[in-house]
Amino acid sequence: MLFPVLLEAAASIGLAELGAALGAGLAAIGAGIGISKIGASAMDAIARQPEVASTIRANMIIAAGLVEGVALFALIICFLISL
Repeated sequence: MLFPVLLEAAASIGLAELGAALGAGLAAIGAGIGISKIGASAMDAIARQPEVASTIRANMIIAAGLVEGVALFALIICFLISL
């Protein structure tokens, strides 16, 4: 069902632009899933050991920033491909 839509989009625009759009979408989805797993794991850890909440929170923010950085690089590469 999705395949004919992709073929039609590929016919109207170039394959590089289609690939860049799909790559940007996958990078955004992957970053969202990664950050949500980081947040869920941090909340579980804080619930188990509330006395180290500040350490866990700091590590969570650092990990989320690294995931966002990778996603940003992926988006930039996708946009550069489409130029």
